[in-house]
Amino acid sequence: MISKKKQFKEESIKSKKIVRFIRSTAQIACLLEVSGWPKPGNVHRTANRPDTTYEHFLVGSVILGTSVSLSAYKGFLVAKNRLEPSNIGIGGLIKKAVYEISSAHNGGNTHLGTCLLLVPLAAAASKTYFEKELISLEALKKNFTEIIEDTKPVDTVNVYKAISLASSIRDLGTIKNGCAPDILDKSVEQKIIRCKTSLYDVMKKSSQYDTIAKELVTGMETSIRIGLKNILDVYSKTNNINMATVHTFLKILSEVPDTFIARKVGLKKTFDIAEAVKIGIKETIWISKTAKQILGLGGLETDDGRSLLWSFDRKLQTLGKDYNPGTTADITASSLMVALLLGLKF
Repeated sequence: MISKKKQFKEESIKSKKIVRFIRSTAQIACLLEVSGWPKPGNVHRTANRPDTTYEHFLVGSVILGTSVSLSAYKGFLVAKNRLEPSNIGIGGLIKKAVYEISSAHNGGNTHLGTCLLLVPLAAAASKTYFEKELISLEALKKNFTEIIEDTKPVDTVNVYKAISLASSIRDLGTIKNGCAPDILDKSVEQKIIRCKTSLYDVMKKSSQYDTIAKELVTGMETSIRIGLKNILDVYSKTNNINMATVHTFLKILSEVPDTFIARKVGLKKTFDIAEAVKIGIKETIWISKTAKQILGLGGLETDDGRSLLWSFDRKLQTLGKDYNPGTTADITASSLMVALLLGLKF
């Protein structure tokens, strides 16, 4: 019979190994995503923005590892019944990641959406592994959903603080019709606590106009249905991880209008965030159509596809920072992390 001391030691070694693995998948996913080129309109290895560079994203990709590790460790504790899922503190870990990234470089908001997805994904992956001795897709989705549904009002408060830290007022807009607590309301924190508004509650309501929120309440539906499938299909066919990354980015963009762009474009017409996104999607639907056209031409595999892709990138870069498909990039990163968790090697 194994002594409790030896069992604890073995468990400790194993937990550290899995936490390191999950941290690595998150960091590698972010590095692959930002390095994918050319991802039209995004910062990538051959394109910077005036205030945000490729190097800023590299730094953020590394720095978020600390919060991802903590989240993964707490997922392990939940699997061992030493911690309730509601006490993981997802919101605090997201805020920690955003704060540490913003403190590490001068490039502004590089990873807010990515942190919103990857931090809970890390806890779900760890919980899944220590329950099943492997990471299966169905169990991962189930645990991800359960972790988000078990969040508390304090998680909401901390995520609102993270959003405020990473965003300018002009990019936030206002929320009307009681859709969700308004981040610009000076008493929003007190209202969240008083009304017992969990992070799941907020994201469920925000999912009407925000794709990241929708990912959080649907078990990463787009990351898995579109992103993961496309990464595996393209990499299997081409053995080229850059091509898999870029084509996945284009595939997501072609099917899911980028709400980061839509919000920025629409806020020029109205400060009502839900209405702004509706307006923005209508005015920028040509972006999704162009992404679909590029893939139809073969994307990076053909001369015609490459030519249109580079032209599309130049156009979006020229139009300015409002035309940066940031949400698509975040979901590409989460798709890559899921693929790596499931064993993708390149």
